[in-house]
Amino acid sequence: MSTVTTRRADNALRITFDRPDSLNAFTGEMLNEVSDLIEAHGQDGDVRVIVLTGAGRAFSSGADIGEVNPGEAVGYETLDNANRLIRAIRQVPKPVVAAVNGPAAGVGCSIALAADLTVAAKSAYFLLAFAGIGLMPDGGSTALVPAAVGRARAVRMAMLGERIGASTAEDWGMITQAVPDQEFQTTVDGLVTKLANGPTASYAQTKRAFNATALAQLETALAIEREGQVALFGTADFAEGTAAFQEKRRPRFQGK
Repeated sequence: MSTVTTRRADNALRITFDRPDSLNAFTGEMLNEVSDLIEAHGQDGDVRVIVLTGAGRAFSSGADIGEVNPGEAVGYETLDNANRLIRAIRQVPKPVVAAVNGPAAGVGCSIALAADLTVAAKSAYFLLAFAGIGLMPDGGSTALVPAAVGRARAVRMAMLGERIGASTAEDWGMITQAVPDQEFQTTVDGLVTKLANGPTASYAQTKRAFNATALAQLETALAIEREGQVALFGTADFAEGTAAFQEKRRPRFQGK
């Protein structure tokens, strides 16, 4: 069964992460499929806005831990595929809307914040969960988060692993809007309609400028994150973190 579903209508392409039983955890293949879709429709004049959302009760719980095991090259592949998706979101010359219907954790949080506009249901939350398994933030979040909320709050999210509720995320300037759950879909649909009928070329140039200014350090962040994450994949703390996650217990980190 496909883990990504799409719907095209009214000049909008809606992409749904469709692994609800795993809270839409990303496999490497799934990340590439989403990138393929975004890149393929970047020059399609009939698509004027792209929407990313999750099936079921989550946006995404992040990378599938089952694919990121200590010392295995597949973990590097998942990391590279995630970075490809972040680049695709930022480089496509169309507005990208993240419709965050539930938790956005790990690289799921990075993807949500890479979008041009991020609308979240008030029951949703954002979590940089990486430290909980002995890793560091990736998916460009070391650039995306401080660009939105400042270094102090970004470090708080990255090192303390706090859940940031949608209303707090809006107050911090991390997302565009938090709306009551019962109004979520109507709000997203209204925003998508506005963008799909707006000045697409204007949006593309505006996005290009923000990439060059507010997100000028994104490529540097992606490179440093990859270097750091690859090093962390080989640590005893990562092995312990993944074991604890799978065994549903607190990790016992040794700092090495």
